[in-house]
Amino acid sequence: MTYHRHSGPRSYLSSTMTERFDCFYCRDNLQGKKYANKDDKRVCVRCFDKLCANTCAECRKPIGADAKELNHKNRHWHEDCFRCAKCYKPLANEPFAAKDDGKIMCGKCGDRDGSPRCQACYKVIASGSKNVEYKHKVWHEECFTCFECKQPICNQSFLTKGDDMYCTSCHEKKFAKHCVRCKEAITSGGITYQDQPWHSGCFVCQTCKKPLAGARFTAHEDQFYCVDCYKTDVAKKCSGCQNPITGFGRGTNVVNYENKSWHEYCFNCKKCSLSMAHKRFVINGEDIYCSDCAKKL
Repeated sequence: MTYHRHSGPRSYLSSTMTERFDCFYCRDNLQGKKYANKDDKRVCVRCFDKLCANTCAECRKPIGADAKELNHKNRHWHEDCFRCAKCYKPLANEPFAAKDDGKIMCGKCGDRDGSPRCQACYKVIASGSKNVEYKHKVWHEECFTCFECKQPICNQSFLTKGDDMYCTSCHEKKFAKHCVRCKEAITSGGITYQDQPWHSGCFVCQTCKKPLAGARFTAHEDQFYCVDCYKTDVAKKCSGCQNPITGFGRGTNVVNYENKSWHEYCFNCKKCSLSMAHKRFVINGEDIYCSDCAKKL
């Protein structure tokens, strides 16, 4: 809302003249008489009041030549009629506000009537006071506080939950997921594995610490390993080919027997190479034989 201040009321009346001259309208001699200037024309008081006077926007009566007049945006008032529409305070020499409906108000009433109200305390936000606007709503700066800790947010970053505002710290404590490994809040990014949240920087290979997000990995006894480290440090060695049994690549089935393990495709008869997976077999030393080949030993 814009506030204005008058330079003061004006009067059209001029002093008396000693030289002869006449009223522009009635041609009466104005010598020695009071007169008014209107649009560069000399007019007697009677003609001015009848033909030239502006109409007061408040009382709707003419503003005579001998009256003090106030004007604003092509509207005119008697000095005594120029008052606040709410409290009737005289505004001839005071700041005032002109409303869209034509009403004139003092600064105090104008603030109450047209200024926005704080979403927190519902009091008027005075023109020029510090405030915070968010999504077409407005708050006093001191009323725009964190829903949790109640401290003013001011120019700090904040996050929302429903209609409530939270400072970054409180939002993290109350709503952020916490990393399974480090237990700290995950404020951005992060990954989920088996419905549990992790910082990307915490979801790494147990051995080489390489990030595993987007990479192939395997889990062993609640630890995670990249393929290379699992092969080298964790995986059992196949008793047939002596290579790591990783579950990656060709075949994933494993045969276990008396603390030994084989790739399923390596679990074959030593002599005839017949697969012994899911069949009866004979162990002779470190070697496996089918029943028929074992009889020929």
